[in-house]
Formats: sequence, structure tokens, C-alpha cells
Amino acid sequence: MIRILCIGKMKDKALHMLEEEYKKRLGAFTKIEIVEVRDEPNERIEREKEAALAKEKEGERALSQIKDSEFVILLDLHGSHWDSETFAEKLGNWQTASSTLTFVIAGSLGPSPALVSRANARWKLSDLTFTHLMTRVLVLEQIYRAYMILNRRKYHK
Repeated sequence: MIRILCIGKMKDKALHMLEEEYKKRLGAFTKIEIVEVRDEPNERIEREKEAALAKEKEGERALSQIKDSEFVILLDLHGSHWDSETFAEKLGNWQTASSTLTFVIAGSLGPSPALVSRANARWKLSDLTFTHLMTRVLVLEQIYRAYMILNRRKYHK
């Protein structure tokens, strides 16, 4: 089973449609679930202490949704960057290690230290900056691509 744990709600209808399309495609390979937890308002956060507190609260909400048995992959700017074939291989290995893989997309302020500590792996999707909503779709697409590679189906190239 794959879980995508997102801090914040999907607010874009077009991206939501893409998200649903990839969930449908992934259904051929695995059960998929998207879990959303509330994010902290942070438009006016200017002080480091306030930002740290907001990240801590978001992290606590996210961690409350993760079981000890889950293998957690944190989307993180300081994580490892893999090509599609390497990611597919890692996904296959992770699924051998755990029946539930949970990909965590932190809030716009980044992950809390507790989330970083809980992560079994940290994945840097790209050097580019994406919105958190776009990241959800990109993660789903990359997971789908990985399953296609693992099952030797056309799609990857």
C-alpha cells in the first residue's frame, strides 16, 4: 500500500483531476491513499521562532497519522536525488521491507525536525521549486512510472 501524507488540502481542481487520474492508474499495482492534515497559516510568519512552532505543529499532526510499521519517505530539499530507474528499484526494495510506504509532503515551511527524524528515506524530487499541490501530482506520477518500470511496461521512455 502507498500512502501520500500531505500537510495542507488540495485546492486546485485541475491538479485534483490529475491526482485522481494517477490514483486510478496506480490501482492496477497497489492500494493508494491520500491523507491530508491541516497546515498552519503562515502568511504573516516573520520570526524564526514562529516558523519553527508552525512546523512543529504540522509535524505533530503528520506523525499522528503514521504507524510505527510504515516505511516513511519524506519529500525533502536535503534528501537524495534519484533517476527514475533507481527510484523504481528503491520502491521495490522498500515494499519488500514494509507493507505500507508513506510519502510525506511537508508544509510550505518545510518539515519539522521530528518528521526528518522519523523518515526512513529522504527524497529530493528536483532542484526546481514546485508548489505543494503540484508536488502531490509529481510524486504520484513518479510512483506510477516506477511501477511501470518494475513491471517492464511501456511508459517510461
